[in-house]
Amino acid sequence: MVELWMLTFPPPGAAGLVAEFAQTAGWDGVVFADTQNLAADVYGSLCLAAAATSTLQLGTGVTNPVTRHPAVTASAIATVQAASGGRAVLGIGRGDSSLAHIGRDPERVGAFEVYLERVQGYLRGEAVDLGDGVTSRNEWIGALAQPKVPVDVAATGPRVIGIGARLAERVTFAVGAEPERVAAAIATARRAREEAGLDPMGVSLGAYVNVVTHPDVATARSMVRGGLGSFAHFSGMPGAPTVEGPDAAIYGALTDGYDMANHGAASAAHQAALPDEFVDRFGVVGPSEEVARRLRDLVDLGLDRLIVIGGSRDADPGELIAANQRLMAEVAPVLRRAPA
Repeated sequence: MVELWMLTFPPPGAAGLVAEFAQTAGWDGVVFADTQNLAADVYGSLCLAAAATSTLQLGTGVTNPVTRHPAVTASAIATVQAASGGRAVLGIGRGDSSLAHIGRDPERVGAFEVYLERVQGYLRGEAVDLGDGVTSRNEWIGALAQPKVPVDVAATGPRVIGIGARLAERVTFAVGAEPERVAAAIATARRAREEAGLDPMGVSLGAYVNVVTHPDVATARSMVRGGLGSFAHFSGMPGAPTVEGPDAAIYGALTDGYDMANHGAASAAHQAALPDEFVDRFGVVGPSEEVARRLRDLVDLGLDRLIVIGGSRDADPGELIAANQRLMAEVAPVLRRAPA
């Protein structure tokens, strides 16, 4: 049965309330953004969420390989694992707003792979070779009586998909909601594992999807635009798959003119590059029946989870809550139903 996760930026100190709401509403997990200039510390927030819940899975959405040493990252997420009784997930990618706000670009793919290998070693309680004759181990993680924290790589391009498929327990694609793009990403992940001599079905797969459920499509589009622009711009970053056709110009415009000062907001200047028809294809918007059909098509490709980005950072909070309530009441039962 597919899992439904929510991505959110909880207000400082309110992570416990947000997580408690998500658990009560029936979500399987939440991921909190790790973007230090825009949100409170992700690991402190996850510990607050752990204390307020009992079954909800808790993850980073997503951390990066630059702002913390791999030993620090492993220690932080293992702390959440201990606080939650084994409900933590480390979501990690090359970095975006967290790095842009300190003048850094997304990490190079090769360096990301090295970081991922090291953080996995720390999380397994192993000795990690840091180069130059330095070996390091997180002693307390090795003694922790909890399952290893699973690592979930957020990936758009084929190289990062392949790295995640080989080295992590999970890969979650950030390629939008068009079935053709998601199917291609799934095939890339399974092929990478097969070429590495691994079981192609041995990695858990998911997708980040921008979703707003609302009876009026135009209203849903306006609510989803901020988050959708943020995720769409990943497809224009170096290392992402080449996009041909009319969407190539859209992804190019997002790359060249991305308004990082208004990251995740519908008011961002780059919104001018997103026509309605693109929003309708890259995201999933509209009445519950249409949202359920679109998401069911993605799940049937072989996804284990959907991580829902429910709206813009500057959208009306009441409208977002209502949209999420419709999603859980009217769409979730369809997605969790066994396929015919």
